[in-house]
Amino acid sequence: MDTKTKYLGLELKSPIIVGSCGLTSDVDKMVQMEQAGAGAVVLKSVFEEQIIYDIKRNTHMVAPTDNYGDSYEYIAQHVADDSLEKHFAMIREAKRRLTIPVIGSINCFSYENWLTYAMKFQECGCDALELNMAILPYETSMSSDDVERTFSQIINTLRKSVSIPISIKVGTYFTDMAKQMQQLSWMGIQGVTMFNKSVQVDVDIESETLKNATYLSTPEDIYNTLRWVAILAKKMRCDISASTGVYTSDDVVKMLLSGATTVQVVSCLYKNGIDTLKELNSGLKAWMEKKGYDCISNFRGKLAVQPTDKASVAMRTQFMKYFAEII
Repeated sequence: MDTKTKYLGLELKSPIIVGSCGLTSDVDKMVQMEQAGAGAVVLKSVFEEQIIYDIKRNTHMVAPTDNYGDSYEYIAQHVADDSLEKHFAMIREAKRRLTIPVIGSINCFSYENWLTYAMKFQECGCDALELNMAILPYETSMSSDDVERTFSQIINTLRKSVSIPISIKVGTYFTDMAKQMQQLSWMGIQGVTMFNKSVQVDVDIESETLKNATYLSTPEDIYNTLRWVAILAKKMRCDISASTGVYTSDDVVKMLLSGATTVQVVSCLYKNGIDTLKELNSGLKAWMEKKGYDCISNFRGKLAVQPTDKASVAMRTQFMKYFAEII
């Protein structure tokens, strides 16, 4: 069974990709991932917030200019460069030791650093870039037009400045998901990853404080991604990488049938180990053999919603039909 596929213009031996996470900041672990059958790896994101934290920690200042005066900018830049260089050294080592594509990941909030970091990732040899652009519209002053404008400005700037393929990783906070994703795909990007696993919030009722909930996805999280992949696969002009809630080879098959080009896994590797990749690939091949498919292109998108289909189960949000059958 041939599980080769093309994603972001890159040749992959498998559609199963390891998504951006702490595991992909360790080159030895990435080597294990390749040996276990990963088609590509998305590196742990460089977060601009982490760089700023490093600057504050190393200068021991909340209001640094009060102590360092005019020299603060020089010191801050030195700390930032040092912090980034460790990450870029890891990328260069990964490129030396891996034969599968290495995809960089960046998450910024200041416009200029999107460009700065993207160019450095390209210089280090990354095969592609995934822009971690999940935006939580928590400001009442932020409109959907503001969000769209932010995406457009960053994408247009990076497309003009880097030559490697660009994909974007998005969250689910869109008032017009289908329209936004389609328009983004028209901007010349090569892929969209759906969806970013956002940090969940919980409440500690003893201390009466907010806290982070679990950061790992669960198998039940797959369904929202599955729905949107099926709805959008035939509407977009770029690849879709499906993420969140993928735990088994059956999940991989479902995403591919729905129209995903690749499938990203993270949480199942944390819970079950890197060798889970072997199980996912062997399960995919076994299903293909059982169904008589000799390559992925023979069934990818078979269940994607056609543009003229107005009655697909993927677009239903109510349960009237099913409740009626139960009752």
